[in-house]
Amino acid sequence: MMKEFKQFLLRGNVVDLAVGVVVGAAFGTVVTAFVADLLTPLIAAIVKVPDFSGFAFTINGSKFMFGRFINALMAFVLVAAAVFFFVIKPMNLLIAHSKKEAPTDPTTKKCPECLSEIPIDAKRCSHCAQVIL
Repeated sequence: MMKEFKQFLLRGNVVDLAVGVVVGAAFGTVVTAFVADLLTPLIAAIVKVPDFSGFAFTINGSKFMFGRFINALMAFVLVAAAVFFFVIKPMNLLIAHSKKEAPTDPTTKKCPECLSEIPIDAKRCSHCAQVIL
């Protein structure tokens, strides 16, 4: 049973997944810091309101803190935009660039007599029976 468990842990998929989770968590920290320390202050400088968390209204003694929701929504949009523009778009460009296929060798040629397409290794045209040199 321990041997099977060891094989399970050392399979490529499990190790790749573990590495992906660790790198993803580290990347999430970097993106969160980017949003919190650079993008949010930039928006605050433009809008002239540094923090929306104090925005609230009260109905029948119940306080609705919609400012926190606005902050969370802004953080989500900014994180999504940062991931899209700094990860997804560059990766798509790299993938598109690497997918350019090399031209394939031709598999047919034209018969010099009747101009029909014949296999490149053909010795005689299948349409007009012309000998191909």
